[in-house]
Amino acid sequence: MTLLVRALRPDNTPDAEAFAAVRRACVPAMLSTAGSVAFDLTHAHPDAQYRQLAAEIDGEIIGTAQVGIAYDSPEPGQGFANVYVLPERRGLGAGSLILRTAEEHLADNGATTFFSWVLDEPTNRAFAAKRGYRASRSAHFLRLDLTAGLPPRQEPPAGVELRTGAQFGDDPRALFELDAETVADEPSDVATEFTDYEHWLAETWNHPLVDRELTSVAMVDGRPAAFSLARTDDASRYASGMTGTGRAFRGRGLAKLAKNDSLHRARAAGFTEAFTGNDAGNEPMLAINKWFGYEIYATEVRHVRELG
Repeated sequence: MTLLVRALRPDNTPDAEAFAAVRRACVPAMLSTAGSVAFDLTHAHPDAQYRQLAAEIDGEIIGTAQVGIAYDSPEPGQGFANVYVLPERRGLGAGSLILRTAEEHLADNGATTFFSWVLDEPTNRAFAAKRGYRASRSAHFLRLDLTAGLPPRQEPPAGVELRTGAQFGDDPRALFELDAETVADEPSDVATEFTDYEHWLAETWNHPLVDRELTSVAMVDGRPAAFSLARTDDASRYASGMTGTGRAFRGRGLAKLAKNDSLHRARAAGFTEAFTGNDAGNEPMLAINKWFGYEIYATEVRHVRELG
């Protein structure tokens, strides 16, 4: 039995398929396909020094890691390494080797603080603690059974119009500005600033999992005020990539309006499961998702290790 860790080959379809299969097995609530894996690798920002690592035993990929620098954070020196190993193949050293390889890559590229999402299970948390990581904030994956019903559709209030993402075509700059504003206010250990429109267009708007037809945008006086970005895989699963409201429009129920519209149209299109993710401290969004009927599906705890 030979264990090795290597970088994923971007032009190798079997690699991408195996990588996606590990991700789906370990974190079913996160959409992942061979196409999205390849896209993420080839469209990552150069400053991210992004790598996808695979732990392999005798030609079989049993573990994965997404590794990179938080280049879009105003605070330098931060990196991430999210490691997953197939449950039935744990205990063979794959997790340790892939994490060590990831940390070496981050340190070589100037990172002094490493962040890692760890599934909230005793063995996983013990693995992280043994390697010098301390627990930080937590986040929930939530699931909604779209076949079990939804709150009724809501009519937009006076002065509000609902549009789909597809109606913005290839010029969604106004959505980029709204996304940048909402992401900046999202609870997180790592602050994020979106400043590169062209890269957002390539990496986010044109991502193969983004479904523009099911993305909903609430407009006020012709300006995007709230949105719910839809992501879908090649099966029957839908996920909310981001839902948010611009600062000037908060407190009016516009995010709920947009997300409800998107969910109804997703169900009509044949999707049967909806997933989303929330920081455990994001009470407003958790309340909205509870209103829809989402239930906690799994929890991850972000861990951090500082060099020195």
